[in-house]
Amino acid sequence: GKKKFFEMLDGLEEATRPLMHAAREKLQREKGDDATKAWNTAFALSGELTALLDPYYPFENAPEVWGRSFGAMKIGYKGTTMRLDLCDRAGKYPNGFCHWPTPPYKKSDGSWVPSEANFTSLATPDEVGSGNTALTTLMHEGGHAAHFANIVQGSPLFSQERAPFSVALAETQSMFLDALCEDAEWQAKYARNRKGDVIPWELIERNIREKHDYKVLALRGMLAVPYFEKALYEMPEDQLTTENICKVADEIEEKIQGGFSGRPLMSVPHILADESSCYYHGYVFAEMAVHQTREYFFRTEGYIVDNPKVGPTLIDQYWNPGSGKPGFLKIVENLTGSPLSHDAWVKELGEETEHLVASEKRAYEKAVKAGAPQGEVDLDMRMIFVHGDEVIADSAENAQGFLKACASFKSWIHAKWPKTVAA
Repeated sequence: GKKKFFEMLDGLEEATRPLMHAAREKLQREKGDDATKAWNTAFALSGELTALLDPYYPFENAPEVWGRSFGAMKIGYKGTTMRLDLCDRAGKYPNGFCHWPTPPYKKSDGSWVPSEANFTSLATPDEVGSGNTALTTLMHEGGHAAHFANIVQGSPLFSQERAPFSVALAETQSMFLDALCEDAEWQAKYARNRKGDVIPWELIERNIREKHDYKVLALRGMLAVPYFEKALYEMPEDQLTTENICKVADEIEEKIQGGFSGRPLMSVPHILADESSCYYHGYVFAEMAVHQTREYFFRTEGYIVDNPKVGPTLIDQYWNPGSGKPGFLKIVENLTGSPLSHDAWVKELGEETEHLVASEKRAYEKAVKAGAPQGEVDLDMRMIFVHGDEVIADSAENAQGFLKACASFKSWIHAKWPKTVAA
């Protein structure tokens, strides 16, 4: 209930408050007083890294990279048909998402009804940053799709995304998988330019040094939303005026984020829509679970990237139950051996930069020697690349399989956006 939720959030808020103040002080010290003003912070934290990293994330290679990464972890889709509509066009709905016209379930006679998933993003393939964004989106939304594809229950009610399905449970799966994109080990295997050159360690190190100490600011931005909603819905009705609501939003930003936010609370769309109000805390708990799950795999397996035990473990422990018992909190506890807590997340945020750089460099060098997985990719799914009504490639057509469908998609991208062709 609400009391338990906010006890957990209060613990996270208290544990990360010193890190938040330290981050803001560092930003002020390095970039000047104006850098902590709401309208300047995002600019002050941005740099040329996006452009420097861009060549190592060619957009047209993103689907194959996603497939190889999931395949190496033995993540399968149990016969799913997935339609991927990845590129932007005039009139397209302006948000990426994944949804399921057919949720999977097991019939009473034991036969299996596989899911159908539609997956969309808004890429412009020749824009700087589009490849990195597309790949992270594929890992994230592909994680959602893998989760729902592997829900094995006797009714489709357990595998649809409305209540009682837990936002925290759903987002844990996708965020766990897209988190791999920031690991040096993963980048050493999968971040390669069009010539096949591996991303240089120097870029990864620079990325860590420029961003690590400021990651806590994103956490505090997430925390501010449920605290604002709590204050808003506890406000007596006769005090619900425009002036009071804006005043409370400002107070929460000052308290939780240390100053006014570059994304004002009143602009957060979840707060304004009835189907998404009062569930933002689910993202916070999901992030907690991601770090706790990562810590579990590192403790028990030593690694996550390309570990063939990761997929079967997630399928058995996290994915099969769907919205049924034992529920989000118990699922996390059953796998990791501990009740959900903020400990792993706070530990990672508080890690000394030099220590993190050293450990990531070791992982990078080991992964470069090992190389990326080769050979066929079998995700146990039918993949159809589309662009609106146009079918670009279908992995089931002539039994061409995953990699040939990816190659057809790549050729289509080169034809549509000639700048993506390697020099």
